[in-house]
Amino acid sequence: MSYYEKIYRDNELTSRASNVYRYLCDRANADGQCWPSVRRIAKDLSLSPSTVKRAIEDLTSHGYIKIEQRFRKSGANSSLMFTVPDFSKYRTPKG
Repeated sequence: MSYYEKIYRDNELTSRASNVYRYLCDRANADGQCWPSVRRIAKDLSLSPSTVKRAIEDLTSHGYIKIEQRFRKSGANSSLMFTVPDFSKYRTPKG
């Protein structure tokens, strides 16, 4: 089963959330982590930032992703780190 298959079967997940999920999976490292900004996601997917935020809320509430706020050394907010749980078991080595 691919990491996309579970979102295809989830009838409660919106299409915007599915698109953002695929975006995050495509950019995730081997540990399932990536840290694009909401603005970057919106630009790359031709969505508004508020639509991306709603999609992230949907994905978080359904358990598809986890979010961690990262901080700079000064204590100021940095980018969010998105983690796709169990991502590594689906990822195939590049070769």
